[in-house]
Amino acid sequence: MQRVLGLVSLLALARSAWTLQVVSVQPETLIQTQADFDLDKFTGKWYEVAVVSNCPHYMQRKRRNPMIPVIVFKHMTSKHNLTMTTTTLRNELCKETTTVLSLTNIPGRFFHHVAWIGADVDSFVVHTNYDEYAMMNVVSTEQPSGNKTTTVKLYSRTVDVRPALLDDFKSLAQQDGVSTDVIMNQYKGECPQGEQVAESIARPQSKRSVDTDRIPAQHE
Repeated sequence: MQRVLGLVSLLALARSAWTLQVVSVQPETLIQTQADFDLDKFTGKWYEVAVVSNCPHYMQRKRRNPMIPVIVFKHMTSKHNLTMTTTTLRNELCKETTTVLSLTNIPGRFFHHVAWIGADVDSFVVHTNYDEYAMMNVVSTEQPSGNKTTTVKLYSRTVDVRPALLDDFKSLAQQDGVSTDVIMNQYKGECPQGEQVAESIARPQSKRSVDTDRIPAQHE
């Protein structure tokens, strides 16, 4: 009888150990943002000098017109939001697009929803020194399919970028499982102040909950 009980105990322990092992397999990996991220230092004017994505349609569109967009971030402290205004100059016409990004409870991570393609978009500031460059990881999740695409972007405070920094950017893209066939955007000038001819606004609403109640006041 004791031998039977001992065998049952061993089987129970083995089953418990196996169950614990299964639970701990393949934990969810999170994209790490810049340590001690400072939102106020990040805001301001940037140039999108390089980009690469695992979305073929996005890459085709960028290759047809590889221009440097001008991007300006502004912190809306009263609404816990961040506006991203993108200005492009094409065929001597200026286009300005403003996107409202929700701040999240993770500093350096922003969220918005693109209604016309039904996608939730999470943007991560992966690396930045604030006064020279910022490397962005943008993950778009289609709803309701859950299909994901990853785009990696290199922002610069100027239209030029150091070769060593470009190498670091390619390494980041490779780590994220994206091609190192980076598109280098070309500088074709900027829109004169006040001459933008088109504007659209994308807001962060989505069926997915954005927990604004838990968003900390960042550098207000």
